[in-house]
Amino acid sequence: MADSSARLYLITPLLEDASLAPKLAEACKGGAVAAVLVRLGAGDGRGLTNLVKALAPSVQEHGTALIVTAEGMADLANVAARGGADGIHVGAIDPREIRELRERLKGERAIGVGAIRTKDDAMSFGEAGVDYLLFGEPRADGSIPSLESVTERAAWWAEIFETPCVVYAPTLEAVEPLAATGAEFVALGDAVWSHPQGPAAAVKAASEILERQEASR
Repeated sequence: MADSSARLYLITPLLEDASLAPKLAEACKGGAVAAVLVRLGAGDGRGLTNLVKALAPSVQEHGTALIVTAEGMADLANVAARGGADGIHVGAIDPREIRELRERLKGERAIGVGAIRTKDDAMSFGEAGVDYLLFGEPRADGSIPSLESVTERAAWWAEIFETPCVVYAPTLEAVEPLAATGAEFVALGDAVWSHPQGPAAAVKAASEILERQEASR
């Protein structure tokens, strides 16, 4: 899953319908995007599954993995399996639940975890067998950790542990210092979807930053 240089991982706004599909396709055309985390709003299993099915081609047709997460009490493993997603992303749940999810998904889909607050929590999830950890994403109230703290956490993890990590960049300017930590993936959210020239331009700009960063090593 890891590469010699950091790869892009996109995070959508909270979605209630498939209206973002054209922008998803545009973003994935803009450069090499490893994965897109689709944030699903609250809903029943059937509705969420149908939404994943509607969004999946916009992502997967470009060779990009579709990861899903959801608000509320949705059975995420079932939604991912029925909707054809490539993986699921969960908050800081009990590590024992990760093992249960792994058994249900039978190793056919990736499991990522975010909302990690301490180094001990990160290590517990790594030991539980997640496929990646996400550091620095916006909190529930919309605030984000400092770039300095996220950079420190990612560098610590990337140096010691084999499980890949994703680091969230709130701006395009944050991509370079975060990629320099050795993290396998750099995540972008609003910096892509609100870019004045469109998602493809944002992805292209981020990809160029990563290429320059890799060339300077």
